[in-house]
Amino acid sequence: MTGPGSLAVRPLDPASRSEPRLAVDLGAVARNTRTLADRASGELMAVVKADGFGHGAVDVARTTLAHGATRLGVTSLAEAWVLRDAGLVAPILSWLNPVDADFPAAAVRDVDVAVPSLTHLAAVAAGPGRNRVHLHVDAGMARDGAEPEEWAALCRAARRAELRGQLEVVGVMGHLGCAEDPADDCNALGRTRFAWAVEAARGAGLRPRERHLAATAATLTDPRAHHTMSRVGAGLVGIDPSGTTVLEPAMTLTAPLVQVRRVRAGTPVGYRHAHRTTRATRLGLLPLGYADGLPRVASGRAEVLVRGTRCPVVGRISMDQVVVDLGRTGAEAGEQVTVFGPGAAGEPTVAEWAAWADTIEHEIVTGIGARVERRTLAAPYLRPLSTRSGA
Repeated sequence: MTGPGSLAVRPLDPASRSEPRLAVDLGAVARNTRTLADRASGELMAVVKADGFGHGAVDVARTTLAHGATRLGVTSLAEAWVLRDAGLVAPILSWLNPVDADFPAAAVRDVDVAVPSLTHLAAVAAGPGRNRVHLHVDAGMARDGAEPEEWAALCRAARRAELRGQLEVVGVMGHLGCAEDPADDCNALGRTRFAWAVEAARGAGLRPRERHLAATAATLTDPRAHHTMSRVGAGLVGIDPSGTTVLEPAMTLTAPLVQVRRVRAGTPVGYRHAHRTTRATRLGLLPLGYADGLPRVASGRAEVLVRGTRCPVVGRISMDQVVVDLGRTGAEAGEQVTVFGPGAAGEPTVAEWAAWADTIEHEIVTGIGARVERRTLAAPYLRPLSTRSGA
């Protein structure tokens, strides 16, 4: 018997059962890589940290290397090992490691490391191998990188270690804190400080052939920040922090309706009864929640796509569950709902979810939990760039 407020659960055909699924379109990654490689003045380093911004580090790395990137970037050495273990032989840079990191293994496995301090330099120089290093300067963020007051001493110490055969300085790197707004004064400060840092390194006798400051936003908007290489990560998967360039989102999240019920007007929904229905309607339950990466703060704001119609998320987003007001869609248990995607079919985008959660797209794509099934769509063949090896 079914009535207002009672469950209306329909049994599913076992062959049609599904779970929440994250689909990654490597074709979009390939096309984004081509766009970014065309914009970069020098080489393109594909940054595949945080499991390729949640899209799969190895798959994203292989795709980008085939479509214009020449190098790979990660934060930790552990992330570098994943790429090497997968058989990738392209140059890799790792730039965020503690002083007791396994720098000798980095030398053996042909992974460049960033050096942001005298303490790190001493640790790298003390090892049995001869690491290739990129000296990292703080270009104005008070975050990673050597402070300007320490930079000259770091360069001199690096040159002494180089002369002793303990390491080789192959690069200088920095990072801009406000690149999403090219007109911001902090970018001019960052560019000036980086230029000064390169000259100071040369003055100490170093010859850094690789110089890189620009990430995605600056690669797209500020040629003055381009040097011999640009490091891009978010742009590869369709995120442009500057909002100036059309890139293709590469991620689609779907989930099945596991329950559908009819309710009366005034029915309370979810924890603390954060929502009450304003009319008789049908509510659908999705087996996703904040444990899977849907931000709880988006409760009462977010929408999903059901049968081509935007439907609101109602009540609090729970750890494992989301309630959707299905309205007059007629959707039934077992049907697939699109939580977010590229937006071409009218579905919410990652950018919209970020706005609903008052955050950035990067947090949404990197936050999808491990229990969501992953599916990867292969990249189509694209003709190699005439000016890039793609190897």
